[in-house]
Amino acid sequence: MSRVLYIQYTNPAGYPPLQHSSRILADAGWQVLFLGTGAAGAGALNFPPHRDITVRRMNFCKAGWRQKLHYLRYCLWVLAVALFWRPRWIYASDPFSCPPAALLTFVPGLRVLYHEHDSPPRPRSGNAFLSFISRARRLVARRADLCVLPNAQRLARFAEDSGPLRHSACVWNCPGLYEVPASPRALSQPPVWVLYHGSIVPERLPPVVLDALALLPESVHLRVVGYETIGASGYVAQLRRKAESLGLAGRVEFLKPVSRQDLFASTMRSDIGLALIPARSSDLNFEAMTGASNKVFDYLACGLPVIVSDLPEWREMFVVPGYGLACDPGDPESLAAAIRWFVENPAQMRSRGNAGRRRILEEWNYDNLFQPVARRMNGQPDLFPSTARPPVETAAHPTPK
Repeated sequence: MSRVLYIQYTNPAGYPPLQHSSRILADAGWQVLFLGTGAAGAGALNFPPHRDITVRRMNFCKAGWRQKLHYLRYCLWVLAVALFWRPRWIYASDPFSCPPAALLTFVPGLRVLYHEHDSPPRPRSGNAFLSFISRARRLVARRADLCVLPNAQRLARFAEDSGPLRHSACVWNCPGLYEVPASPRALSQPPVWVLYHGSIVPERLPPVVLDALALLPESVHLRVVGYETIGASGYVAQLRRKAESLGLAGRVEFLKPVSRQDLFASTMRSDIGLALIPARSSDLNFEAMTGASNKVFDYLACGLPVIVSDLPEWREMFVVPGYGLACDPGDPESLAAAIRWFVENPAQMRSRGNAGRRRILEEWNYDNLFQPVARRMNGQPDLFPSTARPPVETAAHPTPK
């Protein structure tokens, strides 16, 4: 039985692609072991049980000098397990996993895959620790047998920053086929629920959403499922206060982070999916988010139409094919108009959501998009280029129709 060791200095259950890829490999006969940690906000999340998937986690440690010792202990743990358990592949999936992964690239017979979900900012001058992580990341990028990113633009910049990559693939953060409900969302009676799920931060769930809700009939409600990040501590309380000041307390529901199964259950009780990003941002992750956003694909999998930011890539991928509408994420009237159109056109609301669901079932699912990566991990014919400039489109990244 082939073995794969996943390593990430965070809670792996906070990253749906890790759940999907490990399940695909385990279902194909691989023995899967995760070495992770706890995480602020998402520490309670867990993978669904699988007989060939084991998850081990160190406790979460807050920032400070103790965290440096905690991190050193984690790295030594990874190296010891990798050397004694002898997996066929190391699946590293965040920048902080790069120092031990870099050392493991020199072990004969051990192959390393690096999957980066969010591109890290360039380290500030004077921060020796983050500079060390950045150098390890570049080394892993050059020596890894395969590098995987969820967006073609991020992949191209990753190659430019790190130097020639041996092999690369762009795999979107789509849901697994096993998650897609057996039937689409049925046409519901009022109230109409607008759903947001994910990290609750001002950039993704701006206060303007509540201003838009105040412009809509009382039959329109907002459901929020997720968690605050360390940088947005107290933001939910801020949104609650704003909702109360606008007279919306009875129309807004905040739910704690839940498992993927429970998340899809909440999605099936909703009507419209909300996926907004700032129109302008210096953060590469916001500049190149299409394909990397889990929530948009999750909404479509349940038959919900989506409302996205009116940006060229988002419009081309989700609006032009007929899966949703676009709005100005900073204008409450623009957002309210998009929601109102769906409320006043319930048949179109279901039609667009179901069209997106069909796309998920036919193409935009992790089982399909991850197959070229799985084939390479199984030693099957090479499907990836070995050039310094990865292609914008690969076998694992279909062009939107």
